[in-house]
Amino acid sequence: MSEREAWSAAHGARPSRGRKPASSWRSALASLAKVTPARFTLAVFTGMIALFTVLLSLPASTTSGQRTEFVDALFTAVSAICVTGLVTVETGTHWSTFGLTVIMIAMKVGGLGMMTLASLLSLSVMHRLGLAQRVMTATETRAERLAEVGGVLRIILVTSTAFEVMTFVALAPYMVVTEHDVGESLFLGLFYAISAFNNAGFVPEAQGVEQYLGDPFFSIPVALAVFVGSLGFPVILVVVKKLRTPRRWSLHAKLTLTTTALLLGAAWLGYLVMEWANPATLGDDPIPTKLLASGFAAVMPRSGGFATIDVASMTAESRLLTDLLMFIGGGSGSTSGGIRVTTFALLMLSIWAEIRGNPDVEVFGRRIPHETIRQAIGVLVMSATVVFVSVFALLRMTSFTLDQSMFEVLSAFGTVGLSTGITSVLPTEAKWVIIACMYIGRLGPMTLGAALALRHRTLMIQLPYERPIVG
Repeated sequence: MSEREAWSAAHGARPSRGRKPASSWRSALASLAKVTPARFTLAVFTGMIALFTVLLSLPASTTSGQRTEFVDALFTAVSAICVTGLVTVETGTHWSTFGLTVIMIAMKVGGLGMMTLASLLSLSVMHRLGLAQRVMTATETRAERLAEVGGVLRIILVTSTAFEVMTFVALAPYMVVTEHDVGESLFLGLFYAISAFNNAGFVPEAQGVEQYLGDPFFSIPVALAVFVGSLGFPVILVVVKKLRTPRRWSLHAKLTLTTTALLLGAAWLGYLVMEWANPATLGDDPIPTKLLASGFAAVMPRSGGFATIDVASMTAESRLLTDLLMFIGGGSGSTSGGIRVTTFALLMLSIWAEIRGNPDVEVFGRRIPHETIRQAIGVLVMSATVVFVSVFALLRMTSFTLDQSMFEVLSAFGTVGLSTGITSVLPTEAKWVIIACMYIGRLGPMTLGAALALRHRTLMIQLPYERPIVG
């Protein structure tokens, strides 16, 4: 028996049946994806960050032709892959066309979701999806049956690209009208389309998006792209398939759309009231501008990150509202971050059921399993812990206020990208804290914990019940 055959036999590889045996790296990668899909996804996620960090470190990526500092290149790569939008260097002036293209590709890859990317890579390596990988991908994409995962992945690619193309078609001609040349307009339209739908929040123009305050031709397409991207592919697929029969929509879709609509309406009204008379933001603007700018601002904490209103000039009440919205985030399986709107909805429903004395949590004619409520509580507690530790670290490392530090951490953890303006002046050690927040926020505390878990314990003996006093 040859060394290759002995290695294949030891790792459980099947005979090639006339074909050339797979190379050792391909077999090892396939074995890793089959045995530990969560860790495989974590490895792919980290590998993509490393790749884009190297690309952004090249002299060709900057307008000056100089190499970017490692921590800044890494920060930008993590921010792009995690579709966050926080930056330590000015995107529109620091990066060359090549650098902006690298960021654009990173946003597209990050927006598809690392579990989806890992599954596609697994398909290319093994030419099929293993059962474990199908289970993990079904969790990410919310496929109703494991057999649907391959089709769902294709639909995700087609759907996301279609929405990006529609946003591009809406923005590119307008860029020409606003005195950009044709080539620049096409590039800006494509960049904004990918950044908006993937909820990345990167802005390729040095003037930022404040120049488009109250501009419906920019604000509406971008806000719609952010909103749709934040709903999540499970919701988009259900709505597209059963557009005319909303009663047949899944519970997840109904819960996501209802909660999102309520949060969006409350945020729109909140920003409108709290910024109406603020001279630093909307105080001197006409009513149509106030309405449009408030609506645009209400969509962005979903994870969009674009800001036509200067965040640092907003009232303290508006920033506190933004903190809450960023922590909640968008829909599950979407390009947004946070604890997700379904988690928030389940927690609120659980509290309401407890107040009413109901033994079960019920919504839309369905009963929610207790395991799902426990999972929502776990996500909340782990997320709050990450935010608390990160804010504490930032306060120790910098002289910024609690308001500024919490806003920055929540923006990073929720992969939002809004900032009060302190990102570029953070010390190096504080940048590492924000990088960790973006990384954990994109993967999700529960996903990261599952990926790092060494083993799963099955208890053979259950202890007797005893009820402690609560409250």
